[in-house]
Amino acid sequence: MPTENSLYSGDMTMLILKLLQSKDMYGYEMIETLQVNSNNVFQFKAGTLYPLLHNLVKQNYLNCYKKEVSGKIRKYYSLTLQGKKLLQDKTSIWQKYVKTMASVLELEVH
Repeated sequence: MPTENSLYSGDMTMLILKLLQSKDMYGYEMIETLQVNSNNVFQFKAGTLYPLLHNLVKQNYLNCYKKEVSGKIRKYYSLTLQGKKLLQDKTSIWQKYVKTMASVLELEVH
């Protein structure tokens, strides 16, 4: 059940920032990791991911650097301090949203 089209860019941003919280990654690695960790719910395409990554670099939420691995040069992304703060803010908002939705869904309608 792929949901790429139903995700808002802010939700996608939060997922990317969360991945990069634990380690620096290159784009395809992010796509694969999200797909595996979400049981194929999140299936991003490169055409969706890379513009988002470039925008996050431009806004100073991510750093980008090149690294050679097994003879291939890859672009790796890492969180900046601003990116870490954005992740905290987005996570807090998301947790409040989920808690509120759960509350509403548990209500009995009279």
